[in-house]
Amino acid sequence: MSESDTPGKRIIFTGGTGKAGRHAIPYLLERGHEVLNLDLVPFAHPGVRTLITDLTDSGQAFNALSMHFDSSGLTTGKGPAPVDAIVHFAAIPALLLRPDNVTFQANVASTYNVIEAATKLGIRKIVIASSETTYGVCFAEGDKDFHQFPLEEDYDVDPMDSYGLSKVVNEKTARAFAMRFGTDIYALRIGNVIEPHEYDRFPSFVAEPLSRKRNAWSYIDARDLAQIVHRCLHKDGLGFQVFNAVNDTITANEPTEAFLRRWCPDVPVTRPMGEFEAPLSNRKAREVLGFREEHDWRKYV
Repeated sequence: MSESDTPGKRIIFTGGTGKAGRHAIPYLLERGHEVLNLDLVPFAHPGVRTLITDLTDSGQAFNALSMHFDSSGLTTGKGPAPVDAIVHFAAIPALLLRPDNVTFQANVASTYNVIEAATKLGIRKIVIASSETTYGVCFAEGDKDFHQFPLEEDYDVDPMDSYGLSKVVNEKTARAFAMRFGTDIYALRIGNVIEPHEYDRFPSFVAEPLSRKRNAWSYIDARDLAQIVHRCLHKDGLGFQVFNAVNDTITANEPTEAFLRRWCPDVPVTRPMGEFEAPLSNRKAREVLGFREEHDWRKYV
């Protein structure tokens, strides 16, 4: 059975009002899924109801994951319908927005609460937002080099900041619950998210290469991220997995290996890389999930 033939799923999406969620939720709706958004801010999109929820409160998390999506559910007389999947993107989205301890506590507690509630309620598929910051350079103090290229999912992640550290802890939380309950939990190490109106930034990215070192000269189009989420929802039986969620190609005009020799001469390249392969590689997402990007930056610049 192809994806187009499968029935729509009932999905709870946390943080759907944010930069990534406001593209992912419409993508899921267009493919026949029913979505309830959990957020602190409503999402003004047709067909989407937002339940205002503070996920750092475990009681709110348990309740939000076990409620009717809307008042139409009351007509069945059978209680809330089962939830097929959770997509957990809610978080303080970057460093320096809140005090460091608040960023760490909120991101770790909310993820723990959502995963615990989902697994104990019998929800079998969870997709969580991890981050490129786990690779340790994005929010590093000073100029830090990566250990090696390409950056793949078996990398020795070593962030020094509260945000990246929270994402490493969240991956470990996901792994623990996946082992305990036999649940599929996929963590997406999401690159720098680019919305359609932001491609006017790319000429400066190419002209100033070092400006993109912290992002490993990689990015993810918000619409392609939505595709990755959708593919995760339709790929079952993998247990705990980490996937880099990035587009295919480097944000540079020079071939990747030559570019890296120029700008990171002391960092080893551990395998042959595609001509313009992104240093933060999505090879696993392509091979395991079947991801095929639709929005290469070169189409818009």
